[in-house]
Amino acid sequence: MQPRTGHVTGGKDQVEDHAYPADELMPLTCRGRVRGLEPSRGDVDDALGMFSLTLIDTLDTLVLLNKTTEFEAAVRRVLTDVRLDNDIVVSVFETNIRVLGGLLGGHSMAVMLKDGGQHMQWYQDELLHMAKELGFRLLPAFNTSSGLPYPRVNLKHGVRGPETRTGTETDTCTACAGTIILEFAALSRFTGDPVFEAHARRALDFLWEKRQRNSNLVGTTINIHSGEWVRRDSGVGAGIDSYYEYLLKAYVLLGDDLFLERFNIHYASIMKYISQPPLLLDVHIHKPLLPARTWMDSLLAFFPGLQVLKGDIRPAIETHEMLYQVTKKHNFLPEAFTTDFRVHWAQHPLRPEFAESTYFLYKATGDPYYLEAGRTILDNLNRFARVPCGFAAMKDVRTGSHEDRMDSFFLAEMFKYLFLLFADAEDLPFDVEDYIFTTEAHLLPLSLSTAPHASSLSSNRTSEELDDSNFDWTCPNTRLLFPDPAFPQNLREPIRSAVDKSCPRPAPYREPGMGRPPLRAQDFMANNPEHLELLRRMGVSLIHLKDGRVQLVQHATQAVSAVAAEDGVRFMQEMMELSSQQQKEQLPPRAIQIVSHPFFGRVVLTAGPAQFGIDLSKSSTGVRGFVIVAEPYSGCSEITNAEYVQGHIALLQRGQCMFAEKARHIQKAGAIGGIVIDDNEGSSSDTAPLFQMAGDGRSTDDVTLPLLFLFHKEGNILLESLKEYREVEVLMSDKARDRATIFKGKPLPGSLIEGSADVQEAEGGCLTEATTPTSFEPIAQSQMSTLELDELAPEDVTPLQEDVSPVDQDTSPTEEVRPPEEEASPAEEVRPPEEEASPAEEVRPPEEEASPAEADSAQPKEERDSEKREEPEGDTDSSSQSVDELLADWREDLEAFQQMEKDEL
Repeated sequence: MQPRTGHVTGGKDQVEDHAYPADELMPLTCRGRVRGLEPSRGDVDDALGMFSLTLIDTLDTLVLLNKTTEFEAAVRRVLTDVRLDNDIVVSVFETNIRVLGGLLGGHSMAVMLKDGGQHMQWYQDELLHMAKELGFRLLPAFNTSSGLPYPRVNLKHGVRGPETRTGTETDTCTACAGTIILEFAALSRFTGDPVFEAHARRALDFLWEKRQRNSNLVGTTINIHSGEWVRRDSGVGAGIDSYYEYLLKAYVLLGDDLFLERFNIHYASIMKYISQPPLLLDVHIHKPLLPARTWMDSLLAFFPGLQVLKGDIRPAIETHEMLYQVTKKHNFLPEAFTTDFRVHWAQHPLRPEFAESTYFLYKATGDPYYLEAGRTILDNLNRFARVPCGFAAMKDVRTGSHEDRMDSFFLAEMFKYLFLLFADAEDLPFDVEDYIFTTEAHLLPLSLSTAPHASSLSSNRTSEELDDSNFDWTCPNTRLLFPDPAFPQNLREPIRSAVDKSCPRPAPYREPGMGRPPLRAQDFMANNPEHLELLRRMGVSLIHLKDGRVQLVQHATQAVSAVAAEDGVRFMQEMMELSSQQQKEQLPPRAIQIVSHPFFGRVVLTAGPAQFGIDLSKSSTGVRGFVIVAEPYSGCSEITNAEYVQGHIALLQRGQCMFAEKARHIQKAGAIGGIVIDDNEGSSSDTAPLFQMAGDGRSTDDVTLPLLFLFHKEGNILLESLKEYREVEVLMSDKARDRATIFKGKPLPGSLIEGSADVQEAEGGCLTEATTPTSFEPIAQSQMSTLELDELAPEDVTPLQEDVSPVDQDTSPTEEVRPPEEEASPAEEVRPPEEEASPAEEVRPPEEEASPAEADSAQPKEERDSEKREEPEGDTDSSSQSVDELLADWREDLEAFQQMEKDEL
């Protein structure tokens, strides 16, 4: 099956005819895109530097296509027309992979042709000299204490501060800093100047040192000065993708085993936490069992190709198949799509990553199935993206609308990989196996591994020798891996079926004048008046329950139109789908153990963790101290009784402000820890799933004390104890501690004598790990699902569907629904795996902390706070209970703890 190469060169011809010497072609208006003359597109324009970007980026593509005459003419144009000293700010990352990589790829091709004796005999390394000049113009960006480059540099003035519009940035993406080594090392080895490779290695070394040591993952955005992670979500897509790619390819190109070792350590974590075949889901580097978002971006489509290079073919087949089915559903791979394969971001800028993985899988397996996948890509490009002056990016894959955009990577990568996919060996002017592809598909010769380079370039090794397992399956024989020719098909079939069942119907016709799109479940906030109005239009109403929760109920007949009713059905389904997507991994609870008289460690309260502050799971001793009620009890302003709070564990009431704000106030007052008590009367870990406290959307690295959450019932035990005994000492830890350990070998106080019933009871209830909350009571079976929204006016929201046409009605009547969450924050509320079978449970969204009781109380909040500062024990009914009665209730909970732990073991 041969490619139609005229289609490939047609794009190149259009660039020359309509765009040159501009950086890019605007295929709809048939002119070149010149930065400053067209409306700004923000960061996208940082790739443009008035250096004929597309021409340089396409040089080695011309050679691969046997367009030797055109290549020679293009090189002459670059040498005569292109300037690299323009007073313009460009992206270091994009300029490196596209322009420096393009010049080096062009140089490699020119040398190869010259050595062949027929073409480019006049060539005297001119492209290499230009590459070295550009390399020196990029070097000032690396002048940071960390060695991580600034994200932007002025080609003429370097990095000199605001006057050159550079040097003010503090953050860069991991891929931006970690996708340098191939081009810079090649430049050093081509020229003999080690400075470029040295800087690239230093940046990679720093990123490696800053990985999260427990998960061995890296975040998406890092502070280039402090090395602190700014965005801690981790995946294999946008912001990180080519960092992993360059670690493995640096080993291939440079022959340094250290890069392979690092890649394999990262790869093991990727496969443990991020890969959920066929999906690749972002997680949090500090809590890798929690998904960070419910959608995937198209840039991760490169990963199956990298897995082929690694030698891990099976997951590559599975993920590629998922991507292929999504591509067939939408004609192109959307810029982002949800885990149920709906469109999340509808753009498609003609990205080549899926074609790249298709090529590598075909090379690895020889399976003609991947030729058909390539044909689908090619046909869709010609059917939907081809316009009179080139190929136009898709503005919306659902509507087929275009954008006046054709990025340089389209010709540098897309058609290069498609040509290679279909070409026979005799069609190629050289053996591509002698080269490695950069992330921009530029060709660098593997012979560089033997090129002279300074020994001082070697990075600090993490071990003296690599274990042999680092090389397992690095170059697999796929016939040994898959002796059955039908095996890959068996992997693909269930994925194909899953995507077919999950993909949405075409969007219905929307009534003129409705003006705004339907509300998405992930965007819904219960306190947003506009959102409530949208719900009303869709026939969805809110019902306030006595316990402070709110149910969502849909009546299709109450919608303003049939289209709005359809939107309501979709909204309710999305709420349920979000739940199932976001509740796969749960964090364990923490323990608050009362160790003072007369409890001596027998009482252990189930507490919810915080996503910030000290992680008690990493502390062998926990935090121990006497508790004191903070004033104000809400903790939302400066603590007025700081002299008492200092050195103690502060008790706080939930509500009025973010958890992180409370933590900062008590930390400033000198507290060693904090316990937040739910003000929703009657709440208990018996009936509610574990509550996990999220941050406030900004960095919480300044919080250095532990903060735990108690529901009202458990918190009231603590408050009652404080009222009766005045001095109550607790141990905050990840699990209940052996009382002998707590008292460090001293005789157990009071009645706790050896062999007593109390000792036996305590040992039975407290010596095991408190890692499981007590059992949950199912809610009424009439409820479709429950959802607690905690933002400003937190409420439990239970979607109910009534009077609607059945659509995918295979959802359990009590299926749990988790509310949407911010991209960089995991779900606040979690439960352990053994509780997943619970018929229905409440869930709480992240970053929201107001009290559920506020909406139902007619009493002013200020008055309630004042009363609770005086008597923090809670309402009169609860306070009338004796400590013994409360402890009797809690013994039942301890028994449930013990039984669940046995079940878990």
